[in-house]
Amino acid sequence: MGNTPQNLPRIVFALFRRAGVVGAQALRKLIYTTNAIESLHSQLRKIIKTRGHFPSDDAATKLIWLALRNITANHGRRVRV
Repeated sequence: MGNTPQNLPRIVFALFRRAGVVGAQALRKLIYTTNAIESLHSQLRKIIKTRGHFPSDDAATKLIWLALRNITANHGRRVRV
């Protein structure tokens, strides 16, 4: 069994099965945490990409700080379509 994308579900299932209940909960928490980090990263990347050029480091820092403030303010709210 090689490390190919097609084998990924089998590998993850094997990790869950070997880890048992406690290990599975830790693995699940790790996956949820990783998803949250990737979500935050993609939102920051989108904001920075649309802005483009920054005249100074302070401008970039301020944009990231404001973006994080807005992202955390909307963290608990889910948009229903």
